[in-house]
Amino acid sequence: MSAFLQRFLVVIAAAVLASCGGGGGSSSGGSSNTGVSTPPISKVEAFRFLNQSTFGATEAEASRLIALGDSNTAYTRWIDAQIAKPVSLLLPAVEIAYPNPVPTGFVVGSLNAVRLESWFNNVVYGEDQLRQRVAFALSEIMVVSQVGALLNLPNATADFHDMLARNAFGNYRNLLEEVTLHPAMGVYLSMLGNQKTVAGTNLRPDENYAREMMQLFSIGLVELNIDGSNRLDASGQPIPTYNQDIIEGFARVFTGWKWACASTVTSCTFATTRPQLAPVAGYNQVKPMQLFADQHESGTKRVLGYSGATLASATIPANQPGAQDLKDALDNVFNHPNVGPFISRQLIQKLVTSNPSPAYVQRVAEKFNNDGSGRRGNLEAVVRAILLDSEARGAATGTQASYAGKLKEPLLRLTQLWRAYNARSASGKIGAARNFAGGASAVFGQAQGSSPSVFNFFSPFFAPSGEIADAGRVAPEMQIATEYANTQIANFFWVQALTRTQLATTLNADDMFINTTDEMALAADSEALVNRVAEKLLGGSTQMSTALKAEAKAQIERTVVPATNPTTALATRTADAIYLIVTSPEFALQR
Repeated sequence: MSAFLQRFLVVIAAAVLASCGGGGGSSSGGSSNTGVSTPPISKVEAFRFLNQSTFGATEAEASRLIALGDSNTAYTRWIDAQIAKPVSLLLPAVEIAYPNPVPTGFVVGSLNAVRLESWFNNVVYGEDQLRQRVAFALSEIMVVSQVGALLNLPNATADFHDMLARNAFGNYRNLLEEVTLHPAMGVYLSMLGNQKTVAGTNLRPDENYAREMMQLFSIGLVELNIDGSNRLDASGQPIPTYNQDIIEGFARVFTGWKWACASTVTSCTFATTRPQLAPVAGYNQVKPMQLFADQHESGTKRVLGYSGATLASATIPANQPGAQDLKDALDNVFNHPNVGPFISRQLIQKLVTSNPSPAYVQRVAEKFNNDGSGRRGNLEAVVRAILLDSEARGAATGTQASYAGKLKEPLLRLTQLWRAYNARSASGKIGAARNFAGGASAVFGQAQGSSPSVFNFFSPFFAPSGEIADAGRVAPEMQIATEYANTQIANFFWVQALTRTQLATTLNADDMFINTTDEMALAADSEALVNRVAEKLLGGSTQMSTALKAEAKAQIERTVVPATNPTTALATRTADAIYLIVTSPEFALQR
């Protein structure tokens, strides 16, 4: 392991460990308007909130948040405004990019690059930041990926993410059904075309979706208390949530669903309003799958048994219509007591902190179970509860720092830099496909819609060996913090900081460049330069460690600024300042 990576990971591990000690926070969730006057939100507090709720805090957005009022009102007003914004979509860009007519030899999978570029455009420039951030979190729980069977179905993968975005503040029960019937999921986890048992043959329902729907999308492997802790049996062992019989029962439910067609025959013509897209890109890719009753299992189906289950017998009766079987099965899963803590904890991890206290999980799970008006599964209420909770809004210093924080996902480090420095390209396109040698996944270890498996890029339960694992904590994002990945990321940020700025004269028209004009004006003064970069990336110079500031200043001062033609020296100093801060543990750790 390189000395650089070793030092980086040691510091990150120490920071993550410090950020995840024990419970804390008040017993009541959220900030509320108590009528008591409170101070205005500070820039540091604004940055912390925006790094949890957007694809990277910017000074402009921090100023807008601060102007909305004190902590009793500003955060809620900002969330209200975000929820009201229209959703940014990926599918339109993919549809427009299809050539008309389709040329011979056209590679449909090439449109995945269009989808990814559209996603970068939405998360860097789009106004519905909170919706996109929640959709990204959901996409890492309910995973589909272009890696595998969906490679040549770019409409489906684009629309699947759009479906998550549309449902980001909706009801989890509705979302679970839309995920189940979306053709992207149908292809990815082989529910599409799943058939009933055929007597006298080895043909039986595929169990893939049944397993992952329970393990990953709803209840997990073991029964949970409302605070996310494991329920234990009399011998002190975790209690499994389901067994093979239940898997087989749900697999029988998920039979008979295929591409949506204009007719009900088993073999049908893909329906589309744009002939040049048929059959490889017909609109069946974005329509819920259709039930073919003759291929649906008609017998009884074993489902989850638990106290308060909608189906007290834990069995779906025989000879129901397939659509009724699906409704009963999804209701059965949705009402399981595990769903609130299981999903709430993962959303907290992806937005706020890797190791939320049991009390934090419980407060959010209670909102999942009842939003205050008797509704279960209201994701808007869940997101509000996560972001307004005392553990999310407490200061990232002092005692609050003992339970707040997470390692930023690599893509979020990139998008924050691009947002902070108003990254653009000469062509006006974000040019994502051209900005990464080998693709975003090759450089950052992840890319939207490109997970290597249904288990996401990293597990919510991952704990690197050593101090973090020994403390019983997790650091999910560290699962992809390999020596290779960290070297690739560091190299990318150096190229970006030094050669892809407004001063560049040899960039491709689609290459992203950052605007360092402010820093160039201060670059002769190392103190002022470092402070300015810290203001843009960290929310203030107080968020830099003494060691980082000293190292950055020392490196900057090694480049002497000549009296004449100083531009190159000033650019090097600016690049050093940005590079050292954007690759620092202070920037990598979301406090």
